[in-house]
This record gives sequence, structure tokens and C-alpha cells, in this order.
Amino acid sequence: MDKDGSPHPLDRPAARLVAVAVMLAAFGALGVIHRDDLTAWLAGPVVKDDPLARCISEHHGTIDKGVTDGIFTPEQAALFKSRAEALCRSTVPK
Repeated sequence: MDKDGSPHPLDRPAARLVAVAVMLAAFGALGVIHRDDLTAWLAGPVVKDDPLARCISEHHGTIDKGVTDGIFTPEQAALFKSRAEALCRSTVPK
């Protein structure tokens, strides 16, 4: 309180609202500055590109396309997929 009994200007509700607005603006600015860090954090851990999985999925995709085109029967596709997986495991370095 001042000598005349009125509250100090920084003790008024308007000053507190301004302080809250400044705080929210500061958090917003930090969020914009670090948006790349925050999106990576929210997305979860980064999974490395697995060459074995990529090789297997490429071969399986080709085999599945052959089945849909009528080139292979489903029984042949199962055999080809197991062979493709064995090929990828033997050729892709660990």
C-alpha cells in the first residue's frame, strides 16, 4: 500500500493479467523456436532404416503383385516369400 492507502500499481489485477500474458507469450515463443525438437519428441524414438526389412518388403511386394496378376498361385507365393527372405538374410550385411 502507498502512503495514501491505495494499492501499489503492481498489485492490481491488471498488472497480474499483463504478467500472465507475457508469460504465455514467452512460452509461445519458446514453442515456435523449438518446434522441431518438440515434434521429434512427440513422434517418439527414431527408427533406423533397416536394410533387411526393406529388402524383404521389396521382394514380398513383387511376389504379391505376381499373385494379383495371376502369375503365381498363393502356394507358390508362400514358397517364393520364404526363399526371398532367405536370400535377403544371406545378402544383406548385418
